[in-house]
Amino acid sequence: QVQLVESGGGLVQAGGSLRLSCAASGSTASFNAIAWYRQGSGTLRGLIAAIRRDGVTMYEDSVKGRFTISRDNAKNTVYLQINSLKPEDTTVYYCNAGWLTGADYEPADYWGQGTQVTVSS
Repeated sequence: QVQLVESGGGLVQAGGSLRLSCAASGSTASFNAIAWYRQGSGTLRGLIAAIRRDGVTMYEDSVKGRFTISRDNAKNTVYLQINSLKPEDTTVYYCNAGWLTGADYEPADYWGQGTQVTVSS
């Protein structure tokens, strides 16, 4: 079992920045990466970025430039820095445990509860 707890969301004005955190605990050795997703329409969640235990990262093309994923292995925490926030970034952000091979991320069925980001115009 893996437990993931997101934090850091909130209300921010357009153009501002946020840093989201994902604290992982439990059987994290079963996975080699943590990823960030955001809620899309309906039940769909879109992959944003993933980071492997050794620091290798991947990003979806649509978010390159404004989103930065990083991790602190000592704290078992993965971060998502979001700059130049836009109203269309408003949604719930989730972290996920899984496997990153090259540029391909495979999610396991371990999700956090999500953290709400709201960007005002």
